[in-house]
Amino acid sequence: MRPDHAGLGRFVRGEIPAAQFPHREHVRMAYEMLRRHDFAETVLHYSRALRAMTARAGKPEAFHQTVTIAFLSVIAERMESRRVDGDADDFAGFTRANPDLFGKSVLSRWYGPERLASAAARRTFLLPEAPPAKSPQSGQPGE
Repeated sequence: MRPDHAGLGRFVRGEIPAAQFPHREHVRMAYEMLRRHDFAETVLHYSRALRAMTARAGKPEAFHQTVTIAFLSVIAERMESRRVDGDADDFAGFTRANPDLFGKSVLSRWYGPERLASAAARRTFLLPEAPPAKSPQSGQPGE
């Protein structure tokens, strides 16, 4: 992995204390990593760096695999959409185009609180919850 961004290099090397890594920096490091690497490689390195950060802070249980991969997925998709539309730009432009990423509730479109609170969701990536099945007769959920 070659981090050509000073903050990204510090993140990967474990030089940023958890107390100095607010949600905005999570998004920025994900953006910078995804600009340089494919999704699978980013998941590996980003998860490893976050897991190490929480361990150094004495809170290894704070690492959440589902939230990490789900956020990376949303960021990667938004970056790809901007590329396809010819709007690929820097982090400031990405931020202006995606203000919802800076609130932690963005994942509530796909995950209920119970699912994200589960021990399984912390340990491994859980797929988003499926919407209720539609009844073949009425086309309405659950009937």
